[in-house]
Amino acid sequence: MATSPFKFLQEVREETRKVTWPSRKETMITTAMVFVMVAISSIFFLVADQIIRIAVTFVLGLGS
Repeated sequence: MATSPFKFLQEVREETRKVTWPSRKETMITTAMVFVMVAISSIFFLVADQIIRIAVTFVLGLGS
């Protein structure tokens, strides 16, 4: 069943009216939390990578 472009845009507009948009404060808090989680994840993966590097170097060093 095909819908005309005008009808489609009208339905999209109706649906966007139903959306509960976040406030500026909520958006800022959420953005800050994303940056904090990215920083924590970056530090975690840096440490994990260094531990794996040391372990692999140790294991490969045993063979020589």
